[in-house]
Amino acid sequence: MRVRGISWVGVKTDSYQATRDFFADVAGLAVAAERPDFAVFRLPSGDLLEVFGPGADDPPEQFAGEKVVAGLEVDDIDEASATLRAAGIELLGPQQSGSNGYRWQHFRLPDGKVFELSTGPES
Repeated sequence: MRVRGISWVGVKTDSYQATRDFFADVAGLAVAAERPDFAVFRLPSGDLLEVFGPGADDPPEQFAGEKVVAGLEVDDIDEASATLRAAGIELLGPQQSGSNGYRWQHFRLPDGKVFELSTGPES
């Protein structure tokens, strides 16, 4: 498995509007997509920052233990998932897919923290 970088950070918050406004107005990030209680910011590097409010539709395992989750970008998500499974790492739920070929798989570190593998259309 080859990790290329951090591709995504998700932040779960009870203060959605204030957190969203911080990233938009203070940090100066452009909103790439938004729906109630959820905003996506694309950083100049192409990385994503997503803010989830209390009413956002997010997988239950994603923020079960932590309010900030990072995604590790990999070249081949199927190979990386198999590597994790062979190492005894727990994969959480099925692999998911979004628009434009973006795919992700949540997993639990040995200490219980949840991370995700991700790959995009450019990978």
